Amino acid sequence: MSRFPSLPEVTNLSDVFKAFPGGAAPLLEFHDIVLRKTSPLTVAQRELIAALVSGLNGCDFCFGAHSIIAESFGVNPDLFAQLLDDIDTAEIDESFKPVLAYVKKLTLTPSRVSDQDAQRVFDAGWSEQALHDAITVCALFNFMNRIVDGHGVLTNDAIQNGQRERAFKNKDQNASETSYRDYGRMIGVYPG
Repeated sequence: MSRFPSLPEVTNLSDVFKAFPGGAAPLLEFHDIVLRKTSPLTVAQRELIAALVSGLNGCDFCFGAHSIIAESFGVNPDLFAQLLDDIDTAEIDESFKPVLAYVKKLTLTPSRVSDQDAQRVFDAGWSEQALHDAITVCALFNFMNRIVDGHGVLTNDAIQNGQRERAFKNKDQNASETSYRDYGRMIGVYPG
């Protein structure tokens, strides 16, 4: 039985958006702004942050989906376990580690984020816009993880296989500035 009696037993995020469409369209538009518009962070880096935040929160659905999307943009799939284990020893560009450390701290202990944490990001060569964008992705996925987990959205191999097929088949579309709104159109919750 699903957490919400009106939703299917295996509830997908699209089921939640269709059942409760009130905020779905602006939320999907915000995803496009945060994850696809021009930024000092690449699409792959922003999707990696989305996956990291979701992994830290134990949100299997979002972790799986955004790991797959990040992978479709060239992120090594082995990297996710490394980052969840220890950012400092992960095989990733050294300059990106302070950004990921900031996001991790903001997710797990937000009141402990300090000026020194921000300074480490700036000392690694990142701009204020880059840090702002990383913070916004982090905030969005802390929010989304609560939406997903609160509604009982789960993942399984079949769902992840479908996500993988769509991510790699539609890689060019996923890079577009409207990929999340296009998803909303496909499931019928975004106009036009």
